[in-house]
Amino acid sequence: MMRIPFETMCTQFERVLESRNMEKEEAALCARLIAETSLEGVYTHGANRFATLVKGIDEKRVDVHAHAQRTGSFGVLERWDGKSGVGNLNAYSCMNRAIELAKEHTIGCVALKHTNHWMRPGTYGLMAAEEGCIAMLWTNTTPLMSPWGGADTKVGNNPLVLAIPSKKGPILVDMAMSLFSYGKLETYVREKKELPVPGGWDERGELTTNAESILRSKRSLPIGFWKGTSLAIALDLIAATLSGGRTTRSIGSLPEEGEVSQVFLVFDISKFPDREQLLDEIQATLEDLKESTPLDAEKPVRYPGQFREQTRRENLEKGIPVDEAIWNTILAL
Repeated sequence: MMRIPFETMCTQFERVLESRNMEKEEAALCARLIAETSLEGVYTHGANRFATLVKGIDEKRVDVHAHAQRTGSFGVLERWDGKSGVGNLNAYSCMNRAIELAKEHTIGCVALKHTNHWMRPGTYGLMAAEEGCIAMLWTNTTPLMSPWGGADTKVGNNPLVLAIPSKKGPILVDMAMSLFSYGKLETYVREKKELPVPGGWDERGELTTNAESILRSKRSLPIGFWKGTSLAIALDLIAATLSGGRTTRSIGSLPEEGEVSQVFLVFDISKFPDREQLLDEIQATLEDLKESTPLDAEKPVRYPGQFREQTRRENLEKGIPVDEAIWNTILAL
């Protein structure tokens, strides 16, 4: 493992993206969003995933010249078409628009179709929380899980984000509907480590802690067992219905994952007359959670997103941890 300065990482990402004919300003934004993901400790969806994005561009599945466009307006909800553009740039634009709608109407929703992998979804939740808003957002994916009780892969792991503002920084829930994201499984394979708990089924239909076996079988274990697949199915159908886009079933018919459907839902709480009291209650709740007696004295109880800023500061000071092989791959792009 090596450490790379944040600005160096941004510069290298920009270099590669500009070499693929992405406009300079868009390359800078795309690069910064990905580098900040690693900066804040979500390595699986930052530098680790950059080469996958570039592969999509090189194979013409990701169009660097396409921009998301509004195709319909229905009060506080708008439909947008991502036109197979760069996933994180499309998501960034649509979250900004959802925030604008919420600032005007208290609630704002943008449903996006035909877009690509949005990299780290928590990024867009933080955008809303930092504007004093609550956000819910999710995407569907290609099939990565079995319906509960089934043996074949038909359900996406459909990540969900919940972001809530507070007086000491946003609360951020960012999770796939599978117990381990595919990026995390790939990390365990690369590091030749076993999962701490069973994370899916192998080719024989046995629960396993071997990440490589799970990637081969494409049968991840859902969160909450049958509840996880139920939630994943519902998120898929809502995203496709609101956006007019593809469901996981339809996405799975493509040679590679693409043309996914996403929803960005924002609530602006700044108009509430009791906003300060609400923020006080949020903070009191967080402090109460932190006072929980830990099962392991060396692992205090924490709330979602608590250590994000701490990780960011540490990585700004020391450099961002990157697997040497991954960094060398990026340099060679």
